[in-house]
Amino acid sequence: MNISSSNQCSYKYEDYRETADWLMSHTKQRPKVAIICGSGLGGLADLLDNKTVFPYKDIPCFPNSTVQGHASQLVFGELQGKQCVCMQGRFHFYEGYTIATVTYPVRVFFLLGVETLIVTNAAGGLNPNFKVGDIMLIKDHINMPGFAGQNPLCGHNDERFGVRFPCMSDAYDKDLSILAKETAEEQGCSSFIQQGVYCMLAGPTFETIAECKVLQKLGADAVGMSTVPEVVVARHCGLRVFGLSLITNKVVTDYDSQEKANHEEVLETTRMRTQDLQRLVSNLLAKM
Repeated sequence: MNISSSNQCSYKYEDYRETADWLMSHTKQRPKVAIICGSGLGGLADLLDNKTVFPYKDIPCFPNSTVQGHASQLVFGELQGKQCVCMQGRFHFYEGYTIATVTYPVRVFFLLGVETLIVTNAAGGLNPNFKVGDIMLIKDHINMPGFAGQNPLCGHNDERFGVRFPCMSDAYDKDLSILAKETAEEQGCSSFIQQGVYCMLAGPTFETIAECKVLQKLGADAVGMSTVPEVVVARHCGLRVFGLSLITNKVVTDYDSQEKANHEEVLETTRMRTQDLQRLVSNLLAKM
């Protein structure tokens, strides 16, 4: 299938199967863990041993990322003895992709035999107790695009992936979260580990002051433009999910403030904290 950012794009089981079969024919690795790297966090893939790299443009039916800080390649390899596949560059709704395209890789991972999905993202801190550089373990999410009908599970349900009405009250695996807290304590970074609710907005604009205040009242601790669609599809497929948000900026809630959110600040903060986040994910994998 030739895919573009057309809003008419849709997929069939055979498309996902074609991509998975192509990948399996080009690598002997059979990953059990998939990691989706957020803005500036693609260095996670550099930790893999025995790497096999596939640029997105070479993979049948696969989209391409257009955002600065996303390398646009799929990396297979081993981390802490676990076979993994890393997405260096995710797809976003604001790039013009359909929600089906944004989540396309997750179903491919499922067909590859992946059992656990780790999602990372850069997010704005809504919780006043959060600091720039904090790492938030995601305990739940608010799917704002889903409120507006942009849910990746809308339309025909293919039972080969999952049930028509999947539960989302247990979207983020509690056991993995407990393990992550233990891991953070052991590596001495518990002082900047938080836990909270991630809210997804469609983007690409950063939030207005009024929007930030609404999200705070809704109980959101961090806000970003990704992650939730992939998590929804992963849980539909029965994958365990663990999510991390790197708090790269504090949202602006004061009309007299001169601060403005920007993507450069996001990338700079990820550079500051990337080693800690990589160690956390790596050490967590060792315990899984």
